[in-house]
Amino acid sequence: MAILSAFGRHRVLAFELTRRDIQGRYRGASFGMLWSLISPFLLLLVYTLAFGFILKSRWPGTSGSTIEFALILFAGLTVHAFFAECLVRAPLLIVGRSAYVKRVVFPIEIFGWTTVLAATFHLMMNLLVLLLLNAWWSGQVHATALLLPIVLIPLIVLSVGVVWMVSALGVYLRDIGQVAGVAATAMLFLSSAIVPLESIPESYRIVFELNPLTLIIDQVRDVVIWGRLPDWSALSWYSAVACGFTAVAYGVFRRLQTGFADVL
Repeated sequence: MAILSAFGRHRVLAFELTRRDIQGRYRGASFGMLWSLISPFLLLLVYTLAFGFILKSRWPGTSGSTIEFALILFAGLTVHAFFAECLVRAPLLIVGRSAYVKRVVFPIEIFGWTTVLAATFHLMMNLLVLLLLNAWWSGQVHATALLLPIVLIPLIVLSVGVVWMVSALGVYLRDIGQVAGVAATAMLFLSSAIVPLESIPESYRIVFELNPLTLIIDQVRDVVIWGRLPDWSALSWYSAVACGFTAVAYGVFRRLQTGFADVL
């Protein structure tokens, strides 16, 4: 409740900083904010060409269509891109804003929310492209797609906790910035984003199942591409763990925050 109330008190500031963050990425570009929609289309073309036509990869248990495989792959990579953006930006989140840290009245914990909200915006744009292309390919939009927010909220909550934890530790341990990129790449190849769990040997499958992206990726594919209901039991456990971790991360952030100004 303390976490939510902190966001509630500064939500206007959080949304304003998020808007500036998003607009700053496309400032000076000829197409401006349209790149948030153009980029997913270009990425999907690259995935289709590389995996569908050149490598001729197919997803087990599907029709074998190249387009369907590209959509399945795109759904997984979209979820990973969201989490990777949060993780990679987190180590320098506080270090790169030392001027704000030294202002006692500024709520620096709000930067965790702005980072995740900016990544969520790009996630929504990617999912919009996924929905449109899936509707074009299958000729319908499954009603279960309305459950996408419920599927994604636990990951968003977890990502806020990860950003708080990593950003706070990044002030004292600068090497975390070098590890974050490697960790993000490892989470891609150790999740179901590219490889279905069914094709993983039993002895290694536990590693993929413990990856926090695997469950969400599978649930996104279920509700968007295959029109299935989410696994409510698994999502409930995931949500409980995400909330618990985020609460702990917030406590760690607040505890370490007292020394930020001295270190920076």
